[in-house]
Amino acid sequence: MDSTPERSGSTQFGSGTPAAAQAGATTALRRTVLVVAAINAAYFVVEVAVALAIGSVALLADSVDFLEDTAVNLLIALALGWSLAARARVGRVLALVILLPAAAVVVQVVLKVGDPEAPAVAPLVLAAAGAALVNLVCALLLARIRAAGGSMVGAAWYAARNDVIINLAIIAMGFLTLLVGTGWPDIVLGVLIIVLNGRAALLVWRLAGEESLAARALAGEDLDDD
Repeated sequence: MDSTPERSGSTQFGSGTPAAAQAGATTALRRTVLVVAAINAAYFVVEVAVALAIGSVALLADSVDFLEDTAVNLLIALALGWSLAARARVGRVLALVILLPAAAVVVQVVLKVGDPEAPAVAPLVLAAAGAALVNLVCALLLARIRAAGGSMVGAAWYAARNDVIINLAIIAMGFLTLLVGTGWPDIVLGVLIIVLNGRAALLVWRLAGEESLAARALAGEDLDDD
C-alpha cells in the first residue's frame, strides 16, 4: 500500500526533475573533461621525451601544449556548476594559460637560431602523427559538450582544435626538413605556434567577455553605461 506514494515521490524528485537533469549534465561535462585531461597528461610524457631526444623546438612546444591542455581541463572540472560570472573569470584565466606554451617556444627559438640543427625526422613525424590522433579524439569529445560548457569548455575545444593543426604542420615540417637539411623549418614552425596560441587566447577571452556580460544582464545591471 505504501509503495505507490514512494514511487510517485521518486518520479517527482528523481532524475526527471530539472535540478536532477542539470546535475546529471554537470556530471557528464566533468567526466568528459577529466577524461580529456588524463589523455593529454599521458601523451605529454610521450611527446616531451621524444622532443628532448631529437632536439625539436616545434615538438617540444607541442608537448607543452599537452601539459597546458591538462591544466585547462582540470580547471574546467573544478569550475563546472559555478555562476556565469565565476565561469567568465575562469575563462579569462584559461585564455592566459593558453599563452604559456608561447613563452617556452620563444626561449627555444632563441636557442635554436644559434644552432639550427635539423631534428631527426622519423621520430618527429611519428610523434606528431600520434599527437594529431590524440588531439582529434579530444576535440571530438569536447565538441559534444561545447555548447553546454560555455567559455571554459570553449577554451579546451579551441586548444584541442589548434593542436591538431599544429600536429599536421609538424608532420609537413618533418618532410620539408628532409629536403632542406637544416633546423630552420623547425624554427619557423615554432613562431607559427606562438601565433596560433595567441589567436586561441583572444577567442577564449572574447567568449569569457560574453559570459561576463550575460551575468551582469541577469543581475540587472545597466550595460548601456559601458
